[in-house]
Amino acid sequence: MSGRRKLGNVWKKAFMNSKTVDEKLMTDEELELIRNIDPFSDPDSAAPIGVDPKQSPNVVDMPGVAGAALVPVEEYDRIKAERDQIFDRMARLQAEFDNARKREARERVDFREFAVAAAVEQFLPVIDNFQLALKAGGTAEQLRTGVELIVKQMEEVLRSLNVQTVETVGAHFDPHVHESIDSVERVDLPDQQVLEEVRRGYRIKDRLLRPALVRVVHNPSQRKI
Repeated sequence: MSGRRKLGNVWKKAFMNSKTVDEKLMTDEELELIRNIDPFSDPDSAAPIGVDPKQSPNVVDMPGVAGAALVPVEEYDRIKAERDQIFDRMARLQAEFDNARKREARERVDFREFAVAAAVEQFLPVIDNFQLALKAGGTAEQLRTGVELIVKQMEEVLRSLNVQTVETVGAHFDPHVHESIDSVERVDLPDQQVLEEVRRGYRIKDRLLRPALVRVVHNPSQRKI
């Protein structure tokens, strides 16, 4: 009997009248066919009787995989090559990401150092003038005049760095940019108006560097009940 017809008889006996295999009604040879043949495969592709499929040079077992089946060597080599390519691509991408992250951190540090150096460089002439003022002789009025010139020079440097002063005297008290250290009762001025600047505040565009210390008007007649 040919292998295909013999296999067909085995499946007919096993599954035609029952969903389970009655091993007592089958020969040892038929049971061996049931164990070695995938019921969903083509019977013509089954290994010959008495030959272990794992020993075939054209198929490869897939151990450790649930429901694994034997696959041709060519298919196994193709899948393995694709897997190796994916692993290699992932390793390259990881290395590129790490290099980009390190490069970005290094560039951030370089930019910060460059910005600090550029700002400090503009203040060096101011320091030079302070040192010259300390060495110079003269009256107190001459020293005061020299210090005023140096302060103006420093303000010019701050403006070149886009640093602006916080508006204070005459402005309405703003807790976002002002810090009140005292209140002065006045009935001739609007309530919560900045009366005096104690320490100047600075900001760069919308970013506050430090608030201005001020004294604020307290007008009891304008207080809301």
